Amino acid sequence: MLEIRGLDAFYGDFQALFGVDLSLQPGQTLALIGANGAGKSSFLHAICGMTQARGSVRLGDTDLAALPAVGRAAAGVALSPEGRRMFLSLSVRENLLMGANVRRRGPWTLDRVTGLFPILGEFADRPAGLLSGGQQQMVAIGRALMANPALLLLDEVSLGLAPVVAQEVHAALAMLRDQSEMITIMVEQDVNRAIAAGDRFLCLLEGRAALTGPCAGADLDAIGRAYFGEDDT
Repeated sequence: MLEIRGLDAFYGDFQALFGVDLSLQPGQTLALIGANGAGKSSFLHAICGMTQARGSVRLGDTDLAALPAVGRAAAGVALSPEGRRMFLSLSVRENLLMGANVRRRGPWTLDRVTGLFPILGEFADRPAGLLSGGQQQMVAIGRALMANPALLLLDEVSLGLAPVVAQEVHAALAMLRDQSEMITIMVEQDVNRAIAAGDRFLCLLEGRAALTGPCAGADLDAIGRAYFGEDDT
């Protein structure tokens, strides 16, 4: 279980998050939505220890807030960052194996990752810099999975991808969701796609939780008002 209470995040003197709370059960996916600058990436960075933060973050019995970033990775937190940030001169296989450097025991192996994304098996020896944007996104997600995380953080899953490629990536993530007890927090710019992919949603506005709830039966009009900070009157 992931329990977050009163999470603040800072970049120097600038506060990016204000008292965000969240609870997720094993196997659940959170759709994290909000406009540019709402605090979505800051929320992920605060969880994985990449920025100064204050508040309680617990994953199972582990107090993540008491650990440095490397300790959080060892405790089961893995991030697929915005922009993918891979070694472009290294092969697909080598990039995927980078994720196994902080290795936890679990089901994710190179064979299983290439089973989820078959194109990566076909291009295993190809330099990552020669892949399309969608294929690089698959490598970034696969690299995170190779760490066998208990908590998977996905930043901007479909940013810059053609709609058909984004659909392919989300189809793989749906399979992942159905087959795993891993908790996933997914930042997705397409609100409709995000709600369809999640169990719960959290809409951030200027670093604060504007609206949260289950994705099933979610009121898209209310989400739109929360997204843009419009009064619900």
